[in-house]
Order: sequence, then structure tokens, then C-alpha cells
Amino acid sequence: MSGLLTQKIQCPYCWETFETVVDCSVPEQVYVEDCFVCCQPIVVNVVTDGETIVRLDVSAENQS
Repeated sequence: MSGLLTQKIQCPYCWETFETVVDCSVPEQVYVEDCFVCCQPIVVNVVTDGETIVRLDVSAENQS
């Protein structure tokens, strides 16, 4: 098992939905990924249990 899962997320800027890959071997992670449609930076906050995604939140980079 690779620990990688594909997850759909929605861009907080243009509202388009696209797929991203999440590494479930890391229990808590925060990273920035550019939207594949509008290229704006999206903050991705992920919590996993080692095999599945427990929580995945996205927000605009400049959002407080």
C-alpha cells in the first residue's frame, strides 16, 4: 500500500473542483497547492489516521 489517496477539493477562489493527492502516511499536514484552473494558492490542511483521510480543509492563502 502506497499511502496515497486521491481527493477532490474545491478552489476557494474560482469554485472549480479538481483532484489532489494526499499522503496518508503523514498524520497532520498543512501545505499550499496552486489551483489547477485559476493558479491561485490554496492552503490544504489534512489530518489522517495513517490509512484514510480524517479531515481535509481548504482555504484561500490570504484568508485569516
